[in-house]
Amino acid sequence: MLSSVRTQLTPSLLAIAIATILGACSGGDSQPKSGGMPPPEVTVTTVKAADVPRVFEYVGQVAGYRDVEVRARVGGILQKRLYTEGKAVKQGDALFLIDPEQLTAAVDQAKGQLAVEQARLTRAKQEHDRVLPLFAENAVSQKDRDDAVTALESAQASVAAARAKLREAEINRSYSRVTAPISGMTSKEVVSEGSLLSPNSLLTVISQTDPIYVNFSMADNDALRFRKLIQEGVLVAPEGGKFDIELRLADGSQYQRIGRMNFTDNIIDPTTGTLRARAEFANPEAELLPGQFVRVFMKGAIQKNAILIPQRAVLSTAQGTIVFIVNEQGKAEPRPVQVGEEIERNFVVLSGLKGGERLIVDGAMKSRPGQPVKPVELTAAPAAHTSPAKQP
Repeated sequence: MLSSVRTQLTPSLLAIAIATILGACSGGDSQPKSGGMPPPEVTVTTVKAADVPRVFEYVGQVAGYRDVEVRARVGGILQKRLYTEGKAVKQGDALFLIDPEQLTAAVDQAKGQLAVEQARLTRAKQEHDRVLPLFAENAVSQKDRDDAVTALESAQASVAAARAKLREAEINRSYSRVTAPISGMTSKEVVSEGSLLSPNSLLTVISQTDPIYVNFSMADNDALRFRKLIQEGVLVAPEGGKFDIELRLADGSQYQRIGRMNFTDNIIDPTTGTLRARAEFANPEAELLPGQFVRVFMKGAIQKNAILIPQRAVLSTAQGTIVFIVNEQGKAEPRPVQVGEEIERNFVVLSGLKGGERLIVDGAMKSRPGQPVKPVELTAAPAAHTSPAKQP
């Protein structure tokens, strides 16, 4: 990936560069002869180490804060769908109507049974009130008294059970009107009108979209390197790992609200080899929809004492990646370097350069290794930008 954006040496230029390097190594005269060409003018910048904000980019997918399955709690014929598929609903809004006729009949039956049990209770209470005074006067036996008390208690329990059955029948009848358990965006209906439902039949799904989640994953090697850099102190994470998360939508536009990372898994998914993470966003206008793919930018990390150099200063050769510097004698000197991530139009230098050295940014192709050059300072030194990094 890096070679695609670095300056490429054409075969002829590469041959010249190799020849000049070999000439310099052979100990040839590095000073221009009298009357020769003047030293070429090159643009240089002084290499500096600075703390650089880092941004890491991933592919994410939007998911509902809560995805709730709406199911039938009673059986019957689905009479009508009462909502518009794909539209927002509020908690308690009616979604479906199940034929209530059988459920109403069950309520009436429970009411009748309750009336029967209440009549039995009345009779038992009357018998109880008649027997107890007689028992006090020794006019009836202990068994008659016990039977009257037991019959009353049994009748009271039967009335309580019948009342509970009536309550159950009324609850089941209320379930004929299926309502939204949460506020959110509805999905399409699973069962068409006129279908025979059984209890627990899936009818639709509601996704709560405010707030909303964005799930993303990082490769296991990236996650391990990320942790290692933090442990070594090279990378400083925000306090508590609360990274700011920004989103770029499929059309390239930026989502205007900042999210917060609220979950990082502690195991690697064995099926994908990735570490899962999640961020939470406010979504009052429902701009983000469940299932939508987005670009995730994780911000908040700082790389300590990083060296950034312009991409155009980096040359890719068959022997590796090099840059040219102006040494203390004012001569061009090739320097092998190892570069890392791209940050806007700069590379992070992992090895090969140190602070204070003068880097040739423009004109490296005009300079010959070991030959004097005329350095001109770059008007604007490379800045520490905060554009996305491809990986940690």
